[in-house]
Amino acid sequence: MRAQLARIDAVLVQALIAAALSFAHLHDVASAAGQDGWKAWAYPVSVDLLLVAAWRRLRTGGAKAAGWCWFVIALTASLGANVATAGLLDLDQVPAWLRILVAGWPAVAFLGGTLLAHSAPAPHGDTEDQQDQEDAPDPAPELPGQPAPEPTPAPPAVAVPAALVEHACKVAAEHRTRTGTAIDTPTLRARLGVPAPMAEAIAAHL
Repeated sequence: MRAQLARIDAVLVQALIAAALSFAHLHDVASAAGQDGWKAWAYPVSVDLLLVAAWRRLRTGGAKAAGWCWFVIALTASLGANVATAGLLDLDQVPAWLRILVAGWPAVAFLGGTLLAHSAPAPHGDTEDQQDQEDAPDPAPELPGQPAPEPTPAPPAVAVPAALVEHACKVAAEHRTRTGTAIDTPTLRARLGVPAPMAEAIAAHL
């Protein structure tokens, strides 16, 4: 437990140091580009907030493309400030293109933050339900004016006289004695000379 807390504390300290250095570099670049006073401190705040908003979209949202796009833009701004203050750029004579980028950054950050915060993607459950609905087969269309099909009525029960059943039992017994097997319905029908429904009803009584 203590080792885990030590690792967590080390990560937090490292993150705070990196954030502070990046914050200071962004402030220096904004100040060198003519954004003095509180405005120079607002630039690193806007970059960090855009990074956090993009990272949250990547972790919890479904629109990964938008999250990655704004995350790369904010990360490029942060890395650009770090490289610019590493001696590769004369902060006493800032070029015009950098002044333009710094002046236009608030509009870019506002646009990215607004899109990330107010264009929440659909939950995963809704997406799965929609996919299930798309995969489900379409019901058969009903033609206008066409009546609904009526259910098929069950065939009426056939009344079999008791005498005929008794005669059929004798025929079936004779057939079993002669062949060694039970009489089937077609043979019973042929022996009795009755219609198929009646033969089936008689076979049910055997």
